[in-house]
Amino acid sequence: MPVLTTDAESETGIPKSLSNEPPSETMEEIEHTCPQPRLTLTAPAPFADETSCQCQAPHEKLTIAQARLGTPVDRPVRVYADGIFDLFHSGHARALMQAKTLFPNSYLLVGVCSDDLTHKFKGFTVMNEAERYEALRHCRYVDEVIRDAPWTLTPEFLEKHKIDFVAHDDIPYSSAGSDDVYKHIKEAGMFVPTQRTEGISTSDIITRIVRDYDVYARRNLQRGYTAKELNVSFINEKKYRFQNQVDKMKEKVKNVEERSKEFVNRVEEKSHDLIQKWEEKSREFIGNFLELFGPDGAWKQMFQERSSRMLQALSPKQSPVKKEGFLSETPKVSERPRRVGVPRPRAPRGHHFSVRCHVLYPGP
Repeated sequence: MPVLTTDAESETGIPKSLSNEPPSETMEEIEHTCPQPRLTLTAPAPFADETSCQCQAPHEKLTIAQARLGTPVDRPVRVYADGIFDLFHSGHARALMQAKTLFPNSYLLVGVCSDDLTHKFKGFTVMNEAERYEALRHCRYVDEVIRDAPWTLTPEFLEKHKIDFVAHDDIPYSSAGSDDVYKHIKEAGMFVPTQRTEGISTSDIITRIVRDYDVYARRNLQRGYTAKELNVSFINEKKYRFQNQVDKMKEKVKNVEERSKEFVNRVEEKSHDLIQKWEEKSREFIGNFLELFGPDGAWKQMFQERSSRMLQALSPKQSPVKKEGFLSETPKVSERPRRVGVPRPRAPRGHHFSVRCHVLYPGP
């Protein structure tokens, strides 16, 4: 969209050509050629010296209210965020995400301070400047990375990169002899605050490493790093290696215990199943035994039937006796009348005789 350039501004800071008064001087139409935000993430963000803003159109000053309305429509709102970004973590990414989404159409420039400047004003870093630059280039919210960013922002720097607003948390940042390095930015109405992420920071990560130094030293020794690379003394190296061996032995013992517990559990399950099956079989066996040999069992009935058959087979059949034209059975021996009084004399061998008693009884 063409922009009208003038030599003077109204009292409200808006160019006269955009106010209700007619322009008094000749105006020239110049289009904005500022870089646009990245639409694809197939490549890392470029460095500022590779794609600097060469736009010749006047960069009119915006208020926060105007930027939040989405104006101007012919160029993005250029937001700047700076820092050290050592051990790039989620807190850094969240801060950049907030800076990127402050306005509907934002172009996020991220300034990263060099090693010399950081070591001078803040302290030693874990990652060098090249590693920190590359970490920022691969963050999805970053459109452009400015290497060797200044510790304190100057008007010349803001003008060079055509920066509209500066995003940072609103906690006063005292450094380089100043109570707040962003004080003049806040006074100019160019400061937009972001929120810090609690529980995560570079200092917290370094504190964890220092606190558990022995653990990480042993870990890296086990992974193949030398004692010289870890700056570990000979005695500590031997101590760490011995502790690693002890830990391996403990791990083996733990694995054996776990396997033995699993084996015992399986044996218990099997024994429980066996006992349950044995109980079921024993109840079945006892039931079958009682059904066969109990008081009313089949074996007793079969024994009684066979006994009765045997008695019938052993006892002689009764012979019939003719009495008054009818057949009657011969009385059994036990049913014969007994002789009373006179004993029956024994007959000599070879002679048969009968003795008259009270009851005639034929001889044998």
